[in-house]
Amino acid sequence: MTAYTKNDVLLQAKDISLYYDDKCILRNIDFTVRDIVRPGLQQGQVVSLIGRSGIGKTQLFRVLSGLQKPSGGTITVRERKPVESGNGSIEVWRERPVRAGDMGVIFQNYYQFGWRTVRQSLLLAARKNPALAGKEEDAIREYAGRFDITDVLQRYPAQLSGGQQQRVSIIQQLLKGSNFLLLDEPFSGLDICVLDKVTELLLQVSLSDELKTLIIVSHDIATTVEISDTVFILGKESGKEGSTIIREIDLIERGLAWRHDLRQDKVFVDTLAEIKGCL
Repeated sequence: MTAYTKNDVLLQAKDISLYYDDKCILRNIDFTVRDIVRPGLQQGQVVSLIGRSGIGKTQLFRVLSGLQKPSGGTITVRERKPVESGNGSIEVWRERPVRAGDMGVIFQNYYQFGWRTVRQSLLLAARKNPALAGKEEDAIREYAGRFDITDVLQRYPAQLSGGQQQRVSIIQQLLKGSNFLLLDEPFSGLDICVLDKVTELLLQVSLSDELKTLIIVSHDIATTVEISDTVFILGKESGKEGSTIIREIDLIERGLAWRHDLRQDKVFVDTLAEIKGCL
């Protein structure tokens, strides 16, 4: 098995509940995302939240992103913060509640401003990242080349294919500099050729930085498991209202993480059957 350690907590959901009037949607949601370290490699995290349609994935997506306040519980993230010391400024870790804007959110419909070109939208995103001050154009060229959209930078969203719109949406969030990317059904509606490109793209993103964390909310079990290191299953418990995390599956321990040859692996097939049995 590939050597790795799971270190500091990057994100923690604790006792999350969500009610609409008297109807319980989410109940006792608890899970933790830790920093994965692999010797000699920049290794981010790819965490998946899987559940059947109507189980509350969209609501959990909004709570995690900070766009919706839960009825109870907390979502905390860990971040580096500059602090002045006797020897100048140093960076220390701190934990705090998640806020809207902490996570790069990529919605299923890849919303973009229709009156701006791709380049204009990317430039607007880059200007929100202080670390790119004065280097915005260089960053845009680098990402555009890496994700194969250089030839569409002067086009408008309506002139892009679905795959191109998705890549632009991902680059926008990368330019903003967030360590967390939250993706809503990123594989929905993609044909097999585009699907392969998107999965490879997400793997590239996860390897761009040790702290880069992708949280994928999806009901596409096979594709999601194929690129994840951890799966959390959102489901119902008999006799109880609302959805909760009913199982955590560590794909690293099963030898299923960071591989490209999973489809025929018996452990992979058995894991898919196990997940389907929980839904």
